[in-house]
Amino acid sequence: MTARFHNPVDTRFGWGSLLELADITAHQRVALVTFPEARALGLVQRLAQLLGERLVYVIEDVQPNPDVAQLSATYERFWQQAGDCDVVVAVGGGSAIDTAKALIVGTESGHFDELLALLASGQPFVPARCKTLIAVPTTAGTGSEVTPWATIWDALSQKKYSLHLECTWPRIAIIDPQLMLTVPASVTVSTGLDALSHALESIWNVNANPISDTFAVAAIEDILQCLPLLRHDLANQELRSRMALAALKAGLAFSNTKTALAHSISYEMTLRHGLPHGIACSFTLPLVLGLAWGHDATRDRTLQRVFGPDLDQAQRQLREFLHELGVKTEFADYGVTAADSQAMVTFALQGARGKNFIGRLARSETPRGA
Repeated sequence: MTARFHNPVDTRFGWGSLLELADITAHQRVALVTFPEARALGLVQRLAQLLGERLVYVIEDVQPNPDVAQLSATYERFWQQAGDCDVVVAVGGGSAIDTAKALIVGTESGHFDELLALLASGQPFVPARCKTLIAVPTTAGTGSEVTPWATIWDALSQKKYSLHLECTWPRIAIIDPQLMLTVPASVTVSTGLDALSHALESIWNVNANPISDTFAVAAIEDILQCLPLLRHDLANQELRSRMALAALKAGLAFSNTKTALAHSISYEMTLRHGLPHGIACSFTLPLVLGLAWGHDATRDRTLQRVFGPDLDQAQRQLREFLHELGVKTEFADYGVTAADSQAMVTFALQGARGKNFIGRLARSETPRGA
């Protein structure tokens, strides 16, 4: 078997690696995109000291699940007031990095509506201008620091837009586990489960290959062992570092495969039921494992490296793991009826991510383990 793996992100990992940002941005004008709590945590001040006069613009009101209602004004202010910056540094979770990816893509007019129309067309396009992006995750889970994708939500219209351009690959990712020490237990769990989903979704995927599998299997094994321990020992530096590295491996895995069915389902669960992304894409993992099992011998062998040869035991292990973390695993637990859940799965299989799922062509049969 031949395989190809491509990831252009210059990745820096390690405790205290944020300090490298000073040399990386030498002689450049920097705009910072971060989350509202960053100032209270002292992070904005630390970055200001690190960057000095290079820091020319700060956006610190990024909200979870970047929505067009807020992004529009933020985008236009950015291009009006910081259009001459050289680099955008995104510091935060997936929402901060996704917001930064949207901001760096400049339209001819400088208006956000023009970008939204380009995304709505579904056609490839070359942006009129684009800024360089440096991604610094403060959670272990997003993977956005080593992938080009960003999700933009429109809660009012119940839509989502996917942004993916050559220029939305971060040029550099800095993964410093020290930045993750203050992440509360609920977010640690949610983002860690997002990483688990990335890794599993890259395995039951039509785009999988032996290289992505290597990253994915290593990530899954670490997350299954590490996340329950970290939940009860949030200040443990070794566990924080292990989870940060596991999330990075998962990000590298799906950077080449994209996600699949569980993520496709998650979009509806977030839009309609308000579930945090990490929970929305992970609560169905035992179900989707049952839908994936038995459709591709190579994929089965990879899954069995983690879970062993018995499907029932594999699903039980995943359910018990999620339950231990306080995550319920049935649609009914989130107020979704059996009929609605089946319709949601059917709809998700038709989406762009659902089409990456190895079991989608055989879904006329009754789902095993459902």
